[in-house]
Amino acid sequence: MNKLKRHEIFSRWREDNPNPTTELEYSNPFELLIAVILSAQATDVGVNKATRKLYPVANTPEAIYELGVDGLKEYIKTIGLYNAKAENVIKTCKALVEQHGSVVPDTREALEALPGVGRKTANVVLNTAFGQPTMAVDTHIFRVSNRTKIAPGKNVNEVEQKLLRFIPKEFLLDAHHWLILHGRYTCVARKPKCGSCMIEDLCEFKEKTEF
Repeated sequence: MNKLKRHEIFSRWREDNPNPTTELEYSNPFELLIAVILSAQATDVGVNKATRKLYPVANTPEAIYELGVDGLKEYIKTIGLYNAKAENVIKTCKALVEQHGSVVPDTREALEALPGVGRKTANVVLNTAFGQPTMAVDTHIFRVSNRTKIAPGKNVNEVEQKLLRFIPKEFLLDAHHWLILHGRYTCVARKPKCGSCMIEDLCEFKEKTEF
């Protein structure tokens, strides 16, 4: 795929949705961090249902840490892998209190040192909470990048690096959200909705569908 096509694709997405953001509900960087940790192998809808009950009761590192693992589980037990996630969230809250003055750090190194926080989670927080032009490659972004040929790669790291290199700088800050939303609602896994896709004429996927 050439530069002109990529520029036009992101131009159309920007025109359609000028201010894209995550579908996770949050009001500060800490709430976002916890929501992203909880969202691994879970839907944003499911995470939002849990945090709507959790955050009015506890939405600071101190408050969630005081709940303890068992107390936190009561709020997140509808989310997949909630046992492991509860352990990681409590450990992360402890680390934030003891090492960061209860403030979510804005560097990759510090974020990835927190329990339950990998590169993808760190990228989401850096991009969404702190406005850094990072690229968190999830299953949607990996699929869209390969299927459209915007940035084909064999693994998430390769796709991430190609996206950062190929996407025009003017779009880079919001690109993560446009790609996710496109994969979630249009370029879906089983049967992409090519017939109703705003970039169908630019996409290089060879097996396009009619709908």
